[in-house]
Amino acid sequence: MCGYPGDGPPDSDRTPPAISWDDPGVTRSPESLRSLPSVDRLLRAEVAQSLIARHGRTVVKNAIRETLAEMRTCTPADSGSATDASLLEQVHVRIEKATRPSLRPVCNLTGTVLHTNLGRATLPREAIDAVARAAQQPTNLEFDIDRGVRGDRDSHLEALLCRLTGAEAATVVNNNAAAVLLVLNALALKKEVPVSRGELIEIGGSFRLPDIMARAGCRLREVGTTNRVHLHDYADAIGPRTGAVMKVHTSNYEVVGFTSGVIEGEIGSLCHERGVPFVVDLGSGTLVDLRRFGLPHEPTPAESLVSGADVVTFSGDKLLGGPQAGIIVGRADVIARIRRNPLKRALRVDKLTIAALTAVLDLYRDPDRLAERLPVLRILTRPIAEIRGAAHRLRPLLSDAVGEVAEVRVVDCHSQVGSGALPTQHLASSGLAISPRTSLRGRGAAVERIAARFRALPMPIIGRIQEGAFVLDLRCLEDESSFVNQLWALKN
Repeated sequence: MCGYPGDGPPDSDRTPPAISWDDPGVTRSPESLRSLPSVDRLLRAEVAQSLIARHGRTVVKNAIRETLAEMRTCTPADSGSATDASLLEQVHVRIEKATRPSLRPVCNLTGTVLHTNLGRATLPREAIDAVARAAQQPTNLEFDIDRGVRGDRDSHLEALLCRLTGAEAATVVNNNAAAVLLVLNALALKKEVPVSRGELIEIGGSFRLPDIMARAGCRLREVGTTNRVHLHDYADAIGPRTGAVMKVHTSNYEVVGFTSGVIEGEIGSLCHERGVPFVVDLGSGTLVDLRRFGLPHEPTPAESLVSGADVVTFSGDKLLGGPQAGIIVGRADVIARIRRNPLKRALRVDKLTIAALTAVLDLYRDPDRLAERLPVLRILTRPIAEIRGAAHRLRPLLSDAVGEVAEVRVVDCHSQVGSGALPTQHLASSGLAISPRTSLRGRGAAVERIAARFRALPMPIIGRIQEGAFVLDLRCLEDESSFVNQLWALKN
């Protein structure tokens, strides 16, 4: 049994108040209104002076005025006359809330490892350190140190990407949708691009491949049917107006049953015979065969290139485990055309992305230790026994925090990869199910209140609502102490 230092509130002058289930408000009596202090009196207090030193006089003065105005309209009826200390505590909380960054760390216990809404892959320590170094001082982003002339920012990544994929050349933009947009605009502007009807995907946020193709300035030429496509469909579609042929890996869904498709090698051979570029969009993308880590296979850029693809696009922040980026690898002459496109500058990545991606790619040179050094692989391959052990350790601590209003049980559950990768594959996992102690009639609203309460913690805990309970899938929880240290705030 692990010991935790989080049995009580942490020692900090920024400790938030305990989170309550309810927040009723009633009008304050006229007698207590007369006892409210003036703004100037509160500003002279030692606590206020400390806040002024940190945030500035204007911020503190405005917070005091807002707090006093709120006290005049809606405060607890049984609070009596508010003291200067209690008012300044409210001012402190108000300032902390107002100055808290909008982009904040959260605890992802949804069971979706690569959660698009929660930032997808977390970076390894090597990448975080590389970003810090690049941010703190000037870099040779576009400067050739050896020759003393202007350089190319792609040079920091190209050699590594070519080594890991077998490509002749490579370039990087800000995400995979941008990569597809750039490739099609460079190779097929005002021309047709045959794509199988069953591969016209929609990705997160209702972005659809046909829409991206339209913005790229090319014309979609659908081939085959939703469930079946043959090589002759591609052959019939290729003509004088064809700019490129595109195959899209349907990473976020599968069509099963009476289906047929065409392997990349056959399409690649056809395109080479007709002198048309063959583009493969892998979507999620991974640089290694995941089967070596006990995971289902996902196609790699190296496999597509061997099959005859001239260009392959894939993401940097999904299965690859790096920062958000759209990676383009392929034939040298085709990549050169893509680099010359004016959109390349508009979609380029900055030095921080390059620093992080370089550090992540460097980890792939040592595949034997990749699963322990790359967070996304470490989490995906985490043993079920280890996750279940964490659930049993944490259950009594969580039960102590919410036991008056909810029951906590250890449950078996399933995690998913997320971000469109391996959509039909699930990973055995374990978690904690928090069920409200209420009637069935009010259970839905009670579960929603539990979820909201966990989101209101200093580091919001994000779970999922399932079968009348709030479920915390513990696959992604690697820092148990941070989880435990804030449970005290759930108590009334």
